[in-house]
Amino acid sequence: MPSVPRLVVSAPASGHGKTSVAIGLTAALRGLGLSTAGLKIGPDHTDAAYLGAAAGRPGRNLDPMLVGTGRIGPLLAHGAAGADVAVLAGAMGLFDSLGTRADSASTATVATVLRAPVLMVVDAESMGQSVGALVHGFRAYDDMLWLGGVILNRVGSSRHEQVLRDALDEIGVPVFGALHRGELSPGIPRPAGVVPVAQHTIDTVRLIRRLGEAVDAVVDLDRVLALARSAPPLPGPAWSPGDALAAEAEAAGTPLPPPPPRRPVIAVAGTAELVYGYTETVELITAAGGAVVPVDPLRDESLPEATAALVLPGGLPETYLPELSANRVLTMAVADLARAGLPVLAEGAGLLWLVRECDGRPMAEVFDAAAMTTDRMIVGYREATSRAATPVAPLGARVMGYKQHQVVVAPRAGHTPAWTWGNGVPEGFVWRRVHASQLSLHWAGAPEIARRLVAAAAGVDSRMAAGDGRGPAGDGRGPVPDGRGGAGPGDPALHPPMPRATPLAEEDTDQLLVHSADDLG
Repeated sequence: MPSVPRLVVSAPASGHGKTSVAIGLTAALRGLGLSTAGLKIGPDHTDAAYLGAAAGRPGRNLDPMLVGTGRIGPLLAHGAAGADVAVLAGAMGLFDSLGTRADSASTATVATVLRAPVLMVVDAESMGQSVGALVHGFRAYDDMLWLGGVILNRVGSSRHEQVLRDALDEIGVPVFGALHRGELSPGIPRPAGVVPVAQHTIDTVRLIRRLGEAVDAVVDLDRVLALARSAPPLPGPAWSPGDALAAEAEAAGTPLPPPPPRRPVIAVAGTAELVYGYTETVELITAAGGAVVPVDPLRDESLPEATAALVLPGGLPETYLPELSANRVLTMAVADLARAGLPVLAEGAGLLWLVRECDGRPMAEVFDAAAMTTDRMIVGYREATSRAATPVAPLGARVMGYKQHQVVVAPRAGHTPAWTWGNGVPEGFVWRRVHASQLSLHWAGAPEIARRLVAAAAGVDSRMAAGDGRGPAGDGRGPVPDGRGGAGPGDPALHPPMPRATPLAEEDTDQLLVHSADDLG
């Protein structure tokens, strides 16, 4: 059983400063010479990226809705392997969740499953003795929850701090530290998403350092570490990508195929520091036999040499769509890759890169659809059913995904949609070997995606190695691997007409509308 010292940083609601405290706590503990791991509860890529940067190792996401409750402990053990302490940042309020089912996983649910103590951050700016009633209510609400202590935020004065400490002392809840008004830096730049971390900007380094210094100055780190070490060992073994692929094959009743003799190059959007998606995606592709090479959609002007497939995960922020449009050389290379029939898996902003235009700016024109930024955010989980056999899923397969976007696509599905859910309204586009949708998946919850993708890419790679065509590393006009044979220089299949989309109904109405991504932190 893996022994992982751990604690969960949560709050009564969004806006109390829990993410900033979690990042600062991770950096401060690392400053003591400890090996730290930073993880985010829920699907948020941005918080995970900053927590990872503070820890000096890839940030991870623990989302029971996307991967299943049974994988949460093993994924934590995997993501925190070798760490002296793991800091988990909660999502929203302690008992809140975006899910609509009764078993939807809140931060409290995850903390209980992991048997992890909770450190609650409370914005006490407008509170006095009432802080005792507030914290007591959270502690009493679920007797399975382990509320280990409180960190006070936005305290007004030394006298105010003493009033708060006395109130919490009366109910027996320890205070691990108090941050006075202005001592904690403003929140992380959410409109920029994971990009500042991926690009390793100086502003990111400074922000993390300031948060670490602020926490180190007022929080009793020895007591925090003792609380984390009081968590019992996690049950069961740590997750591994190889074991996940083998278990998936066994569950399907099929033998795990041997790795391809030549690893196909699979380009994944991101940088050397960070991919724009979940870390397990790269690990699963590698375990399945693929050679992952990052491609930076914002800076690179070509795909990696011998690219046999492209993955555009859902972590690239929509705010960078103008930069994607402006990178015309890479955009056209991506379009050529898609039209040549090579596998392209696109989520979130990846789909928007492939449409005809977005807010009037030209995009890759792989799909005859237009995208437009709106004033509302569509957020929520979807239990989706595959509408086509693709490298993502076989026809009729059911998966759990997540949506978070302000840009809408019209029409929102092509002649062959990617998914249906809820009231049966289709969403996304499937054409040749392109699978594009605003639904994002966590591959640890569906590891077979990596196996299917590598198998499809290996077939393309073998044709390229045999000299059937120049492929994307040559002129971007390789053969169409769709069973119809090769294509010569004058074959119209090299430049097929743009697939047209089918008008469909508006987004189904079970989404949760929020004003900004800050409401989800």
